[in-house]
Amino acid sequence: MLDEFDVGLLGGFPDHPHCGFETVTYVLPSSKGHMRHEDFLGNKGELRAGDLQWMTPDKGIMHAEMPASREKAHGLQLWINLPKAKKIMAPRYQEIKREQVPHVFNEKKDVEAIVFAGEVFGTKGPIQTEAPVTYIHFILQPGASLEYAVPAGHNTFVYMLGGSGKCTGEAIQAHEAIVMEMDGDGVHLEATSNSNGNSDSDNESEGLEAIIMSGEPLEEPVVQHGPFVMTSKDEIRQTFEDFQFAKNGFENSDTWQFNIGQNRWCV
Repeated sequence: MLDEFDVGLLGGFPDHPHCGFETVTYVLPSSKGHMRHEDFLGNKGELRAGDLQWMTPDKGIMHAEMPASREKAHGLQLWINLPKAKKIMAPRYQEIKREQVPHVFNEKKDVEAIVFAGEVFGTKGPIQTEAPVTYIHFILQPGASLEYAVPAGHNTFVYMLGGSGKCTGEAIQAHEAIVMEMDGDGVHLEATSNSNGNSDSDNESEGLEAIIMSGEPLEEPVVQHGPFVMTSKDEIRQTFEDFQFAKNGFENSDTWQFNIGQNRWCV
């Protein structure tokens, strides 16, 4: 599941639980606002423009993510299912700051890649994943094109952040997604060219921005209810019981209260 958010001081994500899947929160480089996060284990931090947090809640976590600026925070949150054997491990975070993320270019210097997970242009992303995953932000200049190879059998989709162009022959606009075939043919992106070929034109295209995400199918049952993703109804019932009675990973969830949103009107 992918959600594009644009939240100001009236919004945010107060305290809520997760179990059985990873959440990937990316504050886009163009975002004017930023966010704070906090959990019931005492972890806390701040996500500014270009930062990414890869959270693996595993057996259970209670956390909050709230805006921390008068300007809206603009970003994406992706849910990634975990293999059954990884759903009961201890929680962990990978928080990558903008300056730690590889920004690489193709030979023509008209395609930029911000690499979080996976590999492109000979560069690998810093995120360590529980299963093979690709998460790359591509920025194409007007008229540029990209051929990106995706492993055969991977579930792959492309989400357009801005601009216009084509994805594997199909016209695509901002805030649209295309789910790819699992045939290993890869992804072909084309950014719309300038209308008259003059880079100084008032009608110059803004190019194209897109996120390519892919992952190896787990080939396991998926049972999702609210913020919990498990492999059977019995596991879901057990997880709800654990949360309700604050046990098996949810200790302190019944008494914990987040603080990061309490003073947001003072920013």
